[in-house]
Amino acid sequence: MAKWALITGATSGIGWATSLALAGQGFSILATGRRQEKLQELEKEIKSKFPGVSVKLAQFDVSDRFEVSEFLNSHQTEISQVEVLVNNAGLAKGTDKMQESSLDDWETMIDTNIKGLLFMTRGVIEHMVRKNSGHVVNLGSVAGRWTYPGGGVYCATKFAVRALSEGLRMDLLGSKIRVTNIEPGMVSTEFSMVRFNDQAKADKVYEGMTPLQASDIAETIAWCVARPAHVNIQELVIYPTDQAHVGQVARHGKV
Repeated sequence: MAKWALITGATSGIGWATSLALAGQGFSILATGRRQEKLQELEKEIKSKFPGVSVKLAQFDVSDRFEVSEFLNSHQTEISQVEVLVNNAGLAKGTDKMQESSLDDWETMIDTNIKGLLFMTRGVIEHMVRKNSGHVVNLGSVAGRWTYPGGGVYCATKFAVRALSEGLRMDLLGSKIRVTNIEPGMVSTEFSMVRFNDQAKADKVYEGMTPLQASDIAETIAWCVARPAHVNIQELVIYPTDQAHVGQVARHGKV
């Protein structure tokens, strides 16, 4: 029977790289995201690199409870066989102070980063409990441990991811299901472009320093998943060498 890995937000960045990394470990891949054309590109790349791997795609928005329910209902066979759920879908919007921020931005972050993660986890975890095996990997952030100006609401969503990861692990005590929270620092993906909606501002974030790459985080996730069944990597904070802390970045001149 195939072992499936379900990755949300697989259309770019860490989700894309994680899909490839887990395909390389022999998992069948159930890739989800909002952009169908990107999912199709991902499928093509997986099949070219790993010809024997099964791939299925599902285009929907994790923040929409009813779209999630429709997805879960229409993919019952694969979901019952999911061994790894990677809750990667998430985003930041804006860096305005709270007194000046957009309520729409707040709602988007909360709906995606918290509610989307919960909707997906609830739908998959019941199958893992039934077969008493599985691994939930949540994509948190260093922002889930340390807050910074202009990021209060985004940080709050990632603090929530940390709390939910710890709470889920406690609720699953006695089962063979593992829960891991991955907390990256600066990673060069579409993250900053989504946050600022401005390519120049996004590029500025990584100017003069060497950020982490999506593949760095994907390799870490794959390593956690590959640990022996009795080993649960609870959480990992991962900074690039040029970042000592949130807001502390070494810049080495123009690049």
